[in-house]
Amino acid sequence: MGGAHRERLVKRIVVGITGATGSVYGLRLLELLADQGEWETHLVMSSSALLNIREEIPNGRKLIESAAHVVHNIRNVGASIASGSFLCDGMVIAPCSMRTLAAVAHGLSDNLITRAADVMLKERRRLVLMTRETPLNLAHLRNMVACTEMGAVVFPPVPAFYARPDGIDAIVNHTCMRVLDLFGVHRNVAQRWQGLTNDGADPALVPATIERQA
Repeated sequence: MGGAHRERLVKRIVVGITGATGSVYGLRLLELLADQGEWETHLVMSSSALLNIREEIPNGRKLIESAAHVVHNIRNVGASIASGSFLCDGMVIAPCSMRTLAAVAHGLSDNLITRAADVMLKERRRLVLMTRETPLNLAHLRNMVACTEMGAVVFPPVPAFYARPDGIDAIVNHTCMRVLDLFGVHRNVAQRWQGLTNDGADPALVPATIERQA
């Protein structure tokens, strides 16, 4: 009884990393959640992700695995996160390849990432897909619609230039901050929108803000 109580004092999130470019998003999410302190992270990487990580991040696999609490093998479809009885608060696939998007859209639980994503959908838990591809063809778009209709959040990692990022790290931080907002984790690791600056607002184009008291 006491053990079961302690189990839910820790929030859990699954992080999947697939073969699309942008593995740094998965790494940064794990780092931010580790800094948060109350989140237990479960990591799954596809074989294509491992190839891509080798090209994108020096010593990347070691960095990513060390940032997670639990690392699962992509082929272990009997892992804890493959069951809806395993309590967790959601999943992020960062980045999400078009192949993985298609598998999630059509319920193909053919590896641990797609099985865990299917669990999120059937248990009505938060599933965020950081889809990474451009340009998009009709199959991509239809798969995004299918996932959205099932309750997933399609979140392409699009830079916010209003924050005036000074490099890749700033762009990654802003995107990951927005993703974590969807899980109720509000980290101010990047500039949030505060409205137009005084020197950037044209009085002729922007109406004055009207504050009314009840």
